[in-house]
Amino acid sequence: HVMPDPRGWAMIPSWEWHKANVDAKRSSTILRAVRVARRLEEAATMPLPEALTRLQLIPGIGPWTAAETLQRSNGAADAVTVGDLHLPGIVGHALADNRDADDEEMLRLLTPYEGQRHRATRLILLSGRIPARRAPRMQPGNIVNL
Repeated sequence: HVMPDPRGWAMIPSWEWHKANVDAKRSSTILRAVRVARRLEEAATMPLPEALTRLQLIPGIGPWTAAETLQRSNGAADAVTVGDLHLPGIVGHALADNRDADDEEMLRLLTPYEGQRHRATRLILLSGRIPARRAPRMQPGNIVNL
């Protein structure tokens, strides 16, 4: 399969998004992004702070999505995922034995790795040094039958 171009994304009818378990908020964000796809492509050649800002100009794209996108599209070694439910606790546990760390604490702990902070978090995740679960894994919701 080949990823659709921006026009192809724009042509996907609402019921197909629904069948794919993509809610209206997320599909609307994608449609807003494809309308300005050329401007988003420019982020590939921008310094990280400017690229993060460019992506977050689109309503529905916040710091988490911008960082995750640039990690994959640009290989952004320093794009730290903030706003993640589990990552601060995992990083806090691995670096300071603090599973209750928040984003601010995570960023403080990652300071020695400035320039490579995303890579540092990936290595921590791959190390297997993660805190034990406190509860069973949450089952994702399914909107298909709504």
